[in-house]
Amino acid sequence: MDSLNKAPLNGLRAAEAVHRLGSLSAAGRELDVSPGAVSQQIARLEEALDLRLFDRRPGGMVAAEGTEEVFRLLGQGFERLKAAVDETRTDRQSALTVSCAPIFAARWLIWRLRDFTRAHPDIRIRIDSDTELIDPNDGTADFAIRIGRGPYPGTTAEQLFPQRIVPVCSAEVAERLTSPADLMHVPIIRDVKAMYDWDDWLGTGALNPHQLPGGPEFGEGSLCLDSAMTGAGVFLGFETLCVDALRRGQVVAPFPVWRETGASYWLVSAQDRSLSQPQRRFRAWLKEAIAAEGLGVAEVPGGV
Repeated sequence: MDSLNKAPLNGLRAAEAVHRLGSLSAAGRELDVSPGAVSQQIARLEEALDLRLFDRRPGGMVAAEGTEEVFRLLGQGFERLKAAVDETRTDRQSALTVSCAPIFAARWLIWRLRDFTRAHPDIRIRIDSDTELIDPNDGTADFAIRIGRGPYPGTTAEQLFPQRIVPVCSAEVAERLTSPADLMHVPIIRDVKAMYDWDDWLGTGALNPHQLPGGPEFGEGSLCLDSAMTGAGVFLGFETLCVDALRRGQVVAPFPVWRETGASYWLVSAQDRSLSQPQRRFRAWLKEAIAAEGLGVAEVPGGV
């Protein structure tokens, strides 16, 4: 640490900011000092290090030859310092923001979240149920729960369980279905925004998924499930959307076989940043809840 003590911290911040932002004026705005003050801080740093970091040119300051590794390590160092400060702030506030799709939040997560808050009453949790994907590196959320094929470059992504689908309908409609071929004689409820289709469940059998009958169409899976509850037809639902409705008997699975879509649920957080205590607790609780319910592995509940 002796060499670090010889280098003025303000000078290190100024040099890193000028290199990253490209000018004295931009660095000054970020550091809330004048461009002249930035220049003086860098000059004092260079004197302390006995090293020229920048070439002064009419167009501005350009990193001197041979300083690439210096600035790379400086950038990493200040990122780690920022992460350390962010972590202490998050732990002190005991707050946690989780971003996930509205359907996942409303149909699955919200019904289990009480168990988490009972176990961790000191953690204030906020659910950001937005369809827009967020970047956890920008501090908008502590976690994002995403559904997709992954991976997610530039983040830390942990695969939770595979997305699975199964046809569901009311008990009355199910009475008319003895084999998948009978799907040709009932209305098919479709989610026009779904990332999967009937060929993901039917496979390459004799039944052509593109010849299935028409039926009600919605722009949200939750509405499709509600429509299936009313007896309007058969809906190809995904596990976290319809598993509770199957357990309660609100819908049944006439052909109780899960099929994987190729997508998975992922727990995504910022890259190269250690998890805060609230994050670690939520992650552990979420994985325990998933395992307890057998998401991704258990048989279809309520099959007929």
